[in-house]
Amino acid sequence: EVKLVESGGGLVQAGGSLRLSCTASGFAFDGYAIGWFRQAPGKAREAVSCISNFDKSTYYSDSVRGRFTISSDAAENTVYLQMNSLRFEDTGVYYCAALKHTIVTANEEMYDYWSEGTQVTVSS
Repeated sequence: EVKLVESGGGLVQAGGSLRLSCTASGFAFDGYAIGWFRQAPGKAREAVSCISNFDKSTYYSDSVRGRFTISSDAAENTVYLQMNSLRFEDTGVYYCAALKHTIVTANEEMYDYWSEGTQVTVSS
């Protein structure tokens, strides 16, 4: 059974940091790309960052580049999203997703498996 389990969400003040974790099971981790997406209240879900577990190539949205860092630990089957200098507009439900491919893409329709989501709230 394929599972993606997140942890690390919560409430933080603007300017603070959080680290999200996404632990995968039930598939060959190295052959997948893992993406982080978020959905703010009343808005469409958007891609935040993605990493290929094949060659460690990455993607960042313009809104988070320079503040967020994605990384992957194959030994733990876990992808991390380190979020620094958080802003109010980073508030939302964060999802991780797995794509059976070596590329990175912001296109959520290409992803095969999704986590349940974790809430990140940044107070201003």
